[in-house]
Amino acid sequence: MEQHENQDRSFDQVQNTAEETPPKTKSFARDLLETIAIAMVLFVLLNVVTSRVKVFNISMQPTLKQGYLLLVNKLAYKLGEPEYGDVIVFHYNGDQQEDYIKRVIGLPGDEVDIRDGVVRVNGMVLTEPYIMEVPGYTGTWSVPEGSLFVLGDNRNHSSDSHQWGYVQMEWVVGKALYIYWPFEAISSLSIKELVRAAPAN
Repeated sequence: MEQHENQDRSFDQVQNTAEETPPKTKSFARDLLETIAIAMVLFVLLNVVTSRVKVFNISMQPTLKQGYLLLVNKLAYKLGEPEYGDVIVFHYNGDQQEDYIKRVIGLPGDEVDIRDGVVRVNGMVLTEPYIMEVPGYTGTWSVPEGSLFVLGDNRNHSSDSHQWGYVQMEWVVGKALYIYWPFEAISSLSIKELVRAAPAN
């Protein structure tokens, strides 16, 4: 009789253990679903705020080389204004299938003059240590409201504002912040300390 009671107790223990398993399984499934949901929300937010862009051509050398990957802030000009020296990504001629990467040289209302290898904005010479070589072309442009004048750092091998005109602000995707690949090239694209105007000679 005692043996039967022990067997019954053993059966109860096994049964109780089996009954305790589903809550643990449900807890794991819930945690997994919550983790996936959080990851999806973060992914969506990341794509709303930023964009990842790959450099395909040589127009921004030596700053940006082919194959570099950039992190772009898509809210930069919704929350602030463009500044001289910003590297921007924009839809060429408003075409969302064709993105260009260039540097902001002239802001709305500016007069940009290029001659003798020197870029002047409103009569002031820009100090530009980032360019591949001085421009071999000449011209004068008055930047209209709501537009930007942009140039590639590889001045003589860049399709930019000196050829086809201005970039409308509504075409701008955002401001390139960092190079994040390749590893050895990781760096900020901010050059506030480098780009400045000096009196023309």
